[in-house]
Amino acid sequence: MTDFGSIDLDRFDSRRSTVYGNRGMVATSQPLAAEAGLSILRDGGNAFDAAVATAAALNVVEPTSTGLGGDVFALYRTADGEVGAMRSCGYAPEDATIENVRGTLEEADEDELEAYYPESRGYAVDSDDEADDLEMPFLGPHAVTVPGTARGWETTVEELGRKSLADVLEPAIGYATEGYPVSEVIAHHWSGAEDLFTDEHAREAYLFDGDSPDPGQTVTLPRLGESLRKIAERGADVVYEGEIADAIVEEIQSAGGFIRHEDLADFEPEFVDPVSTTYNGTEVYELPPNNQGLLALEALNIAEEIGAGEHDYDSAERIHAFAEAMKLAFVDGHHYVTDPEFEEIPPLASKEYSRERASAIGNSPISNPEVGVPNANAEDADTVLLTVGDEEGNLVSYINSRFAGFGSGLVAGDTGIALQNRGASFSLDPDHPNSLEPGKRPFHTLVPAVAKLDEDDWMAFGVMGGYMQPQGHLQVVSNLVDYGMNPQAALDAPRWRYREDGTIGVEERLPAKSKLARKGHDVGVLPPVMFGGAQLVRRKGDTLAGATEPRKDGVAIGF
Repeated sequence: MTDFGSIDLDRFDSRRSTVYGNRGMVATSQPLAAEAGLSILRDGGNAFDAAVATAAALNVVEPTSTGLGGDVFALYRTADGEVGAMRSCGYAPEDATIENVRGTLEEADEDELEAYYPESRGYAVDSDDEADDLEMPFLGPHAVTVPGTARGWETTVEELGRKSLADVLEPAIGYATEGYPVSEVIAHHWSGAEDLFTDEHAREAYLFDGDSPDPGQTVTLPRLGESLRKIAERGADVVYEGEIADAIVEEIQSAGGFIRHEDLADFEPEFVDPVSTTYNGTEVYELPPNNQGLLALEALNIAEEIGAGEHDYDSAERIHAFAEAMKLAFVDGHHYVTDPEFEEIPPLASKEYSRERASAIGNSPISNPEVGVPNANAEDADTVLLTVGDEEGNLVSYINSRFAGFGSGLVAGDTGIALQNRGASFSLDPDHPNSLEPGKRPFHTLVPAVAKLDEDDWMAFGVMGGYMQPQGHLQVVSNLVDYGMNPQAALDAPRWRYREDGTIGVEERLPAKSKLARKGHDVGVLPPVMFGGAQLVRRKGDTLAGATEPRKDGVAIGF
């Protein structure tokens, strides 16, 4: 797994400025993927077409964070003013009960248990452990949920775009089959595949003579390219009912998992109503559960109630106020948020609820709050975000993810499709709201967002990185609204993050870190790579502005 501390992003000393354009803008974490989306805009596609093209290209050029074996989410504003959301995330298979998973754990030998529970994620298990004491496996077949990406891409272009699925997949197919040079941060994360992938077809798909690629090394991913070509020619049905479905089922069942053909064939994306609140005059829209959107909204409401954005930007009081607001939102959201079809969820985004919660905040840190979804291992998950705007006025924030890096460690046969491990976020405790049940969608960290800053001033944005996501939204929105930063400055600014262990992680360049410790917080300096992956496209009048995460390889590019 990835050693987050071993890449020194602070050695880069480049300057970024906000990118402007009138006809189209793409911001994402890899330059070739951004160019793929821009090429679709230049060729007459709209923002939704470009979003799928960019996402598909990221499957190839940033396979360390996303893939066809994962899920996809969108939050958008159309040119005619509709604010909407799409959720294309899979569920647990019909046979994936707590009893069945525990039964397989009882029969597992020591090597299998070590594969399910990697020491790099803080596990230490052996064959003497009782199945009743084990958590949901982090890796392996039981962590795999039905993948939603292919069906989500198809639905996006059919319902909201104007290009064909084949058109928008063409750039990704070209990168996979003709080759591309690997960028620096992605090369670092790719090194984790050397230990993760043990099956020969997985190693053949993503390693090169057993090694991960070096920065600048040109690679091809022909197996993934062929799968993308099949989807382009025959649609997403090939993933859910055709030979790719066969490969997924065979891979999972041969490893002892439960996904069947019926689980894949029954999957459909859904369009859902966003949830929203206002923060100091800006309306922020997020995804509803089973995602972390309510956490971001509750934190914004509490921060507004206590005047967090009224403090000087460089003060410890500002960080203290926002971090305490985020703590309370984590306590609530990480307990309640799950699939709403299985559990009732309180109105966490309401102003009244947040006013009551804000009364708990004082000058000293709230001690020992219960933060984190038990056993979810979601705090530092990896994924990709892209944002796109077009000249018509469409804006979209689009997320693709496998959860943690290359996912479960399983690649479906010769397809080149690495399968997600989002099911690791389920609990094997039947009394927990996020307990494993057949057909249930797990807790998702992923939160694309849209915000209305003024009548003719909108933005699509997001900040990736597990539990960093809602607190990244909190910080970016405040930077723009409270402190008047331009889009790129709002992403460049040093960040903090509240951790499950009760500490506040900060970047070295955060000016108030020592004063924050004197206020009673347990403060630790973390490397920049731990603070998320933000992307932002803003449309103010007829002008598009783009900004990209300085802690990633990406760019914002427009015309």
